[in-house]
Amino acid sequence: MIVYLNGAFLPPEEASISPLDRGFLFADGVYEVIPSYRGAFFLLDEHLERLRRSLGGIRMPEPGLDEGWEPILEGLLQRNPGGDRSVYLQVSRGAAPRDHAFPASAAPTVFAMVSPIAQTRADPGEAGIAAITLPDQRWGRCDIKSVALLANVLARQQAVESGAVEAILLRDGGVTEGAASNVFVVHGDTVSTPPLGHAILPGITRRFLLDALRDTGWDCREAPVPQEALHSADEIWVTSSTRELVPVTSLDGRPVGGGRPCPVWRRALEIFRCARDRSLGIEDAGAVR
Repeated sequence: MIVYLNGAFLPPEEASISPLDRGFLFADGVYEVIPSYRGAFFLLDEHLERLRRSLGGIRMPEPGLDEGWEPILEGLLQRNPGGDRSVYLQVSRGAAPRDHAFPASAAPTVFAMVSPIAQTRADPGEAGIAAITLPDQRWGRCDIKSVALLANVLARQQAVESGAVEAILLRDGGVTEGAASNVFVVHGDTVSTPPLGHAILPGITRRFLLDALRDTGWDCREAPVPQEALHSADEIWVTSSTRELVPVTSLDGRPVGGGRPCPVWRRALEIFRCARDRSLGIEDAGAVR
């Protein structure tokens, strides 16, 4: 693996960050995860725009990079060849004497690395995951993609210890999102997902899926999802940049939708991938792999 750190591409064992870095001491930073398929970034502009919004949300100027973001990201892909991959990009406020207030001057720390993307199976029996519901105990600005993820880490760990993969979070009797995903529920012909706000990250995959389904005439709603709507749902999906669209086939130890297959999810996955491949200029767009 080759990583990027503050202007240099180097092996991870040679990359060092000051112990006074505010990302280390305070989780004072933000991040993005940007997928690439067949060597091309997917929705790169949207991810970089969200990065800028997150930086604005923590009142941090965008780093003044001479080369800009794209040469860094492309350089990482070139130095880490392989199949479908994602780039993790993190920006912290930098190293400074420890004080809660912003430092008068500090150079931001910019770090990025590449990870493989595992292809989601088109068979719900192979792709489906188990999830649990938990109270949403995160901070009040979940719309900022902050590196302060301890509450998410604890929720995911509780899911793993329960034999599940994801935790679906509940606040004030309704669904917010997953510990590392956005949530969709299906009732009949209607697909619903909680509306955006400070409690929900504006997922790039979430937005792309909504647009793709609506373009093909689906009834997709951004509306509150009460907790009871989870247990009465015909299908539940979670979305993220690296997992695309995954069905939840078990919730709190009970089968979702009476244990039936996920025909709506499979059609939605095909529509999503067809739209994704068209946006990337891939000729065999629409193939479900």
